[in-house]
Amino acid sequence: MVSNGRRNTSTLARSERMIPYGRQNVNQEDIDSVIEVLESDYLTQGKMVNTFEDAICKKVSAKYAVAVNSATSALHLACKALELGPGDLAWTSAISFVASANCALYCGADIDFIDIERETVNISVSELEQKLQRCLDQSLPLPKVLIVVHMAGHSADMKGIKQLSEQYGFRIIEDASHAIGSRYLNESVGSCQFSDAAIFSFHPVKIITTGEGGVLTTNCETIANTAKLLRSHGITRDNHDRNEGWYYEQLQLGFNYRLTDIQAALGFSQLKRLDEFVKKRQEKASYYIEQLSKLDLLLPNVNQLQSASWHLFIIQLKRHDRHSIFDCLRKKGIGVNVHYIPIYLQPYYRDKGFSSGYCPNAENYYSSALSLPLYPDLTKENQKYIIDVLKEVLQ
Repeated sequence: MVSNGRRNTSTLARSERMIPYGRQNVNQEDIDSVIEVLESDYLTQGKMVNTFEDAICKKVSAKYAVAVNSATSALHLACKALELGPGDLAWTSAISFVASANCALYCGADIDFIDIERETVNISVSELEQKLQRCLDQSLPLPKVLIVVHMAGHSADMKGIKQLSEQYGFRIIEDASHAIGSRYLNESVGSCQFSDAAIFSFHPVKIITTGEGGVLTTNCETIANTAKLLRSHGITRDNHDRNEGWYYEQLQLGFNYRLTDIQAALGFSQLKRLDEFVKKRQEKASYYIEQLSKLDLLLPNVNQLQSASWHLFIIQLKRHDRHSIFDCLRKKGIGVNVHYIPIYLQPYYRDKGFSSGYCPNAENYYSSALSLPLYPDLTKENQKYIIDVLKEVLQ
């Protein structure tokens, strides 16, 4: 592009390089932390995993943390620790990444879905209550475990869900993959005040990263010990009755879900900047809300009971065609995305008998949702560009 005889390098950079919807922030201190491990004696199973776990516990006020190689692994271990198995039933939100449902199937359990609230994109507590009562009235199976998703870093109504769990007798796993750094009723998400366990993700587009990785937090020693055993093949070296330095025992059929010390070092360094990352995300989210408030959109719900970490900034179009708006923004170098397709509409789940119309709010949300770029290093210039282009295409 030529402007006044000179190439507009700012616009050129945008047109040649897509503004992503999310990306990591890795600084020299992070890199130095990783190098220190690389130059040490232990690349895995050293001290850094414990150091990272201790820091997570302190940050979210949970008694125990178990770091693993992905949030999916953490969800699987949480389900196993709650003894979810064949003949059991788990429920989760219709809107989430597929891992929120797959983890129950890994255990041989069945899965079902709860519709969402359009405003929060989280599980609708009223829908949950109606479905529980309907199952009870019709002598249908009730869930053993509910996997609650904190969509985009906004906490679900955990107090209401906890009350229902006590009334109907199910356990709660928080899929807080989006929500490290979020707070609910003045407590950190992950403190497990209203749940049996919580899961965080450290994928690069999340709030902090270990490359790939995740962690389970809990206040239950049994859950923590089971998760630690299962993340490393079900093997322990803690049989102190034997005076044999080489001895280990496999007690259960476990998995290789360990996080490496290289990853833990990056996570520990990143965790020191969690508050900084969340503050920047909150500032950019506020700017979007301020600038987009007069457009014909449904903007994210700002709930006074919580402080969100804003993993995603999701708008919902009221009358425009999402597909065409998506294409227009992508052509303008804006890497918008859609989070998520209702899980039960995936071909794998359709083959299990689910079909369109099962969760109407989730499907209406999906047809209108669009995630705008949001990450700590998103520049004000690029954010203004995104807003200006969005205003233009919505005219």
